[in-house]
Amino acid sequence: MPLWHIYHPADTYTAQDKQDLAGAITAYYARVGLPEFYAVVLFHELPGDSFYVGGKPVTDAVRITVDHLARTLEDPVMRKKMTEQLDALVKPYTHDRGLHLEFNVTEVPRDTWMIAGLFPPPIGGEVEKAWAVANQPLPY
Repeated sequence: MPLWHIYHPADTYTAQDKQDLAGAITAYYARVGLPEFYAVVLFHELPGDSFYVGGKPVTDAVRITVDHLARTLEDPVMRKKMTEQLDALVKPYTHDRGLHLEFNVTEVPRDTWMIAGLFPPPIGGEVEKAWAVANQPLPY
């Protein structure tokens, strides 16, 4: 599961922006074989007096934290490539709008994650493929 927390000042994103960005994030992970329901995106709108960078209030910054639970990358070259891809993915919603962006990805051990009371199925196996088709966790 990729779990995205997007922290932003009030009125940075419209409801349509949020829908579009969440859809783009979901599509990114679906392209690499993850079930769409693995992708969770949470928008955290912060009042002007609650977002500080360098000890000063800001209205032009976005902070994103991403937890990767379904997959981890051991290869530093692949991690760098993935990080650059994620930066490009959010570019229309951050850099292109003149917003300062900072983000990080945390990779969590797969055996510490459950969904709907189930441990995730083996990566790329038949059960995971069935989950992707059904777009929900299925007992196995």
